[in-house]
Amino acid sequence: MTSSISHTNDKALRGGDPIDFDSIRALTKADADAIDQLILRELSSDVVLINQIGKYIVNSGGKRLRPMLLLLAAKSLNYSGNQHITLAAVIEFIHTATLLHDDVVDESDLRRGQESVNSVWGNAASVLVGDFLYSRAFEMMVRIDTMRVMEILSHTTTAIAEGEVLQLLNCNNPATTEEKYLDVISRKTAILFSTATQLGAVLVQAPKEVEQSMALYGLHLGTAFQLIDDVLDYNADPEQLGKNLGDDLAEGKPTLPLIYAMQNSTEQQAAVIRKAIEEGDRDALSEVFKVVETTDAIAYTERRANEEAKKAMDALKSLPASEYKQAMLDLARFSVQRNY
Repeated sequence: MTSSISHTNDKALRGGDPIDFDSIRALTKADADAIDQLILRELSSDVVLINQIGKYIVNSGGKRLRPMLLLLAAKSLNYSGNQHITLAAVIEFIHTATLLHDDVVDESDLRRGQESVNSVWGNAASVLVGDFLYSRAFEMMVRIDTMRVMEILSHTTTAIAEGEVLQLLNCNNPATTEEKYLDVISRKTAILFSTATQLGAVLVQAPKEVEQSMALYGLHLGTAFQLIDDVLDYNADPEQLGKNLGDDLAEGKPTLPLIYAMQNSTEQQAAVIRKAIEEGDRDALSEVFKVVETTDAIAYTERRANEEAKKAMDALKSLPASEYKQAMLDLARFSVQRNY
């Protein structure tokens, strides 16, 4: 697939002063604190293990990016109620549930720089607490008492599950195409970004075209984030990244750098990558990285991420100017500038 954005524009998104993520986070601090308090209350259960794992998850940090997106979207459209707090917590619960299940499926032992829940308490506890978070999320969304909200969130959780199954089918399959891979990203990762920003518009009963623009912003932003995650799996600082380098390769996931490298390498080089994907061989990371580097697969993936970030920014063109809109534009730039 040929990149449709020039290298000049590509550099423009990545260039300039680095985006300060903490200053974006500060813009929604009061609401974010309220979300954290709500999360702690809703995690409360008379089942001790749920409380233990819940506190472990909350204290593990993370960007809280998806709840932040919902807050920024709602505020950019002048929302003045308080239902955005509940929905942001719902989004975070759904996201966390997917992480708990992902770590079991992927047999991961590290999450956000610390031991994953499944490596501490075991797979069964991780799956069951993930189920609890899903159930609690649906309890909370019912309180909003808006059919449109429930429709969007139920569709989202279905799409995420489909994405997980599609990813499972793609694992250890070097024949996965870029189109198929991007479909997985759209369902498994980007849709929750999209849902977060779309719900911000739903809360203010924005016109359909505004709701659609917000949904598109989130979708393209989420795709950009995932593509940069693909890049970081090869060249990030593991401590900053909070997971082991080469995890995707070890899990047999054919990410975009690998797909592109196989399509643009010699038969011998492609065979190296195919074998590593089929066997989920982290030990082959050094050899695979040489092929990825030789074929400029990292640069290609960065260009595709920049295309998505640019589309996210374009989706906000009709939005009135505000500090919240600016923060959303800055997040699109941050998505391709970041190194963690």
